[in-house]
Amino acid sequence: MPFRKTPLRGARPTERVTHQRVGTLRHLGCCPAFSSAEEPGYIGALGARVICDNIPGLVSRQRQLCQRYPDIMRSVGEGAREWIRECQHQFRHHRWNCTTLDRDHTVFGRVMLRSSREAAFVYAISSAGVVHAITRACSQGELSVCSCDPYTRGRHHDQRGDFDWGGCSDNIHYGVRFAKAFVDAKEKRLKDARALMNLHNNRCGRTAVRRFLKLECKCHGVSGSCTLRTCWRALSDFRRTGDYLRRRYDGAVQVTATQDGANFTAARQGYRRATRTDLVYFDNSPDYCVLDKAAGSLGTAGRVCSKTSKGTDGCEIMCCGRGYDTTRVTRVTQCECKFHWCCAVRCKECRNTVDVHTCKAPKKAEWLDQT
Repeated sequence: MPFRKTPLRGARPTERVTHQRVGTLRHLGCCPAFSSAEEPGYIGALGARVICDNIPGLVSRQRQLCQRYPDIMRSVGEGAREWIRECQHQFRHHRWNCTTLDRDHTVFGRVMLRSSREAAFVYAISSAGVVHAITRACSQGELSVCSCDPYTRGRHHDQRGDFDWGGCSDNIHYGVRFAKAFVDAKEKRLKDARALMNLHNNRCGRTAVRRFLKLECKCHGVSGSCTLRTCWRALSDFRRTGDYLRRRYDGAVQVTATQDGANFTAARQGYRRATRTDLVYFDNSPDYCVLDKAAGSLGTAGRVCSKTSKGTDGCEIMCCGRGYDTTRVTRVTQCECKFHWCCAVRCKECRNTVDVHTCKAPKKAEWLDQT
């Protein structure tokens, strides 16, 4: 493992730590230097120490890693953008839709202060996003400290028979190790129940990425026969990890911490015990129907809903029984496109009039306040 646990010279003294790691990860994605497409040396020219010192929320161990591995931090930033997009995709039809708050350093606002299912999912998907981004960067040659998986060498076998390891297997080992060192650093400084919950859900996110590693092979032989095979391990699309963690969210287990604070127990007698692959949470979620600053709920007033759906995107559920407004809008799209030699595609403009349904606001006026 190429990163050491010894502190850097000049590291900051111990800071006050709170459970707001996801804000830190998103700031890495928004930092111009870490999201730049230039070579890693570009970051060095700006001064990694100056950049890392200005990212809010980093504890001393994270700041050390940030300063020592600025090129990896760029990958972490790319991973932050990816997992936020995935979170918003997974919850696009739900009352809580993973909305980010641009002016709030915690990214999702006060919703993350509650030890809820939503917090459990966000910690898991953000941890998974970091693993996925670093692993991909290693095998694509974007990082100087890692490359292809060094453990996939020699011969191996699967249900189809023997094969030779070849190509460039994605280095999931390095991705998991660095993500654990960086992401878990803040929680390991705390010894409370919420830190235990966060660490558990972080691990669920990391193992979810590993779960969907796939074996890709190339056949060698006469007329394309598979007499010999060369294979390598590759990451699956991050959507598979997102879909899996979304199912884990649906089946998340409510728990309480044991008296010694080292483990979990079922929240109520008769509840099933949580396994290592379950997301865990302590607190029930708000209904997210109306604006509630204390709970971090933005409400559903103005959200688009489906008049015909019986699911969570349906107006009855999305609007919490308040009803909906209907607006008739005309949409202009390109249609009847034809290819003309050479080399142009010409389309007509088609107009389509549709009804758009949006949730009514509560009768009280406080929903107009902005969070």
